[in-house]
Amino acid sequence: MSASLLALAACGFNGTDSNSQEAEVETAATNDTDNLADEMASRDDASGKETSDDMPDSTQRPVMQAQVVLDRQGFGPGVIDGKMGMSTKNALSGFQEASGLEVTGELDEVTKQKLAQWDNISATRVVTIPDSWSSVSFTPVPDNPAKQAEMDRLGYNSLDEKLAERFHTTVEVLKSLNPGGKPAGAANAGPSPETSSSQSADTSSNAPTKAVFSVGQQIRVPNIGADRIVPGAIENEGWSKTLASLGVGSEQPEAKRIVVSKSEGTLKVYDAQEKLIGLFTVTTGSENDPLPLGDWKVKGVAYNPPFAYDPELFWDVPDDNAKQQLPPGPNGPVGVVWIDLSKEHYGIHGTPEPQTIGRTQSHGCVRLTNWDAARVAGMVSPGTTVLFEA
Repeated sequence: MSASLLALAACGFNGTDSNSQEAEVETAATNDTDNLADEMASRDDASGKETSDDMPDSTQRPVMQAQVVLDRQGFGPGVIDGKMGMSTKNALSGFQEASGLEVTGELDEVTKQKLAQWDNISATRVVTIPDSWSSVSFTPVPDNPAKQAEMDRLGYNSLDEKLAERFHTTVEVLKSLNPGGKPAGAANAGPSPETSSSQSADTSSNAPTKAVFSVGQQIRVPNIGADRIVPGAIENEGWSKTLASLGVGSEQPEAKRIVVSKSEGTLKVYDAQEKLIGLFTVTTGSENDPLPLGDWKVKGVAYNPPFAYDPELFWDVPDDNAKQQLPPGPNGPVGVVWIDLSKEHYGIHGTPEPQTIGRTQSHGCVRLTNWDAARVAGMVSPGTTVLFEA
């Protein structure tokens, strides 16, 4: 929706589509001319081809492996952490429904057998943090909207945070996969995030810390895939770079219908044959700003949008605070994308706090992790039906 005004009251958005370049996303540098994703792309498709692993992981991570496969297949487990949490159970339920299995939300034997066709996809792989990241400037994002308005961009606080979002996880999980700063493996197994007690703390985009990882370092990461960027597929260069920075591919199935369930806390995507092709955990409104139940349609999509901060639109902010025009960026209030709906002032969008999805309230809209919101944005088009149900 280029240059169109997208107004949002309940969530506080009032801005235009941003075509600005992603200043902190490196230019793709790859020998694979059929993939414009970054240098850490998986180099395989969603189904998972046999690939060589120079540094195999000696630690068994069955839950993380399932999360990686589900993520590749379009059933988002949220933050990949090797734990059987709410988002992973939702993802399993979606996979089971799409596969014609009994919907249990558990990694039961029947589901394991169905997932076994992707056993060749390992839970983790080792990547090298690109040298191009040395040119990226990381500035902690303050909590104060007035201070945020003074910034050129609400980018990542640190290289660690950028790296975690690239691989759909948290800094704490990356630390557990790389004890002592080295990839866990045959010679240095280290604790598994499925058993480590050190993983309980969440990272906050508003809490700047000294970077743990550095450019040129080899580290073990969740083996997310389906991150291929097809040359020429994305006209908006800034958005193409955003997709690469989030590990989201340009090849997404076409959505005919979306169903957001308030009670289940999920967003389901159906194709023209009414087959479930995607499911993601979401945050849907609050007591003060409830989800507006009913049938709506997608009007358009704003990529890397700015944000008009209006205190009068937020029930939990004093009205005498000043209005602010906030710059775009992954740590902005609506994240990297805004999917505008026919219900005035409502939309589907990302978040600067992926670990809070499904666990905290929103200001009325439907909120996902940045990578899941970007994926949904690639599935919808103007006219896609959206049902908000209880």
